[in-house]
Amino acid sequence: MNDRKAVVIGVGPSQGLGAALARRFAREGLKVYVAGRTPQKLEQIAMEIRAAGGQAIPIATDATVEGEVISLFDSVSGDPGELDIVVCNVDSNQRAPLLETSGDMFRQLWLQNAYAGFLVGREAARIMTRQRHGTLFFTGASASLRARPPFTAFAAAKSALRALAQGMAREFGPQGIHVVHVIIDGVINGERSRNAFTEFVAQKGADGLLDLDAIADTYWLLHKQQRSAWTHELDLRPFKEPF
Repeated sequence: MNDRKAVVIGVGPSQGLGAALARRFAREGLKVYVAGRTPQKLEQIAMEIRAAGGQAIPIATDATVEGEVISLFDSVSGDPGELDIVVCNVDSNQRAPLLETSGDMFRQLWLQNAYAGFLVGREAARIMTRQRHGTLFFTGASASLRARPPFTAFAAAKSALRALAQGMAREFGPQGIHVVHVIIDGVINGERSRNAFTEFVAQKGADGLLDLDAIADTYWLLHKQQRSAWTHELDLRPFKEPF
């Protein structure tokens, strides 16, 4: 029986980053806990992983609800084996000039992008500090580094997530936990972008968007790094982007 585990929270459609990460880790022999808000999507990903010979357990979880995040990690720790990888891939974005940004919108973006990261990171650290090892990933965005209208509220939340990752890396790195903040500096070639930005996707052409499997490969390489030369922050973008 496999005794290595991974948790990917923020899994949506099959052609999305969460699903690509789950499939990548499963190919390496890890039992993957696939977590997100939509049970049907989670079961679909789990079925794909099992069909390819991997192990996957879908667990419906709202990452902004403390009790649900705690329950998720209780389930994970209750199974045999050690927790190698946790990815907080929770993400939400809304477009609005600041004067059109309601308090509820700002709060919701903070909950989904920053508070969820805190909950996931804290519960992952509870397990990993006992093991004295593990990799904790936070998926960031261009907005983690710079705020531009009409996405100022989103940038405020993603910047908070980056600060959380920095603090956790300094606190838990010496305890053997590799904390990584991956900045997705571009548009991912997935279901969400193809549905929402059809013309933009077409204009970018071949290799103009971030490839899902290529991103997942990078996460795995970061996990396998030797601890004398860990990467804390890495940005990924298509070669066509002029920065």
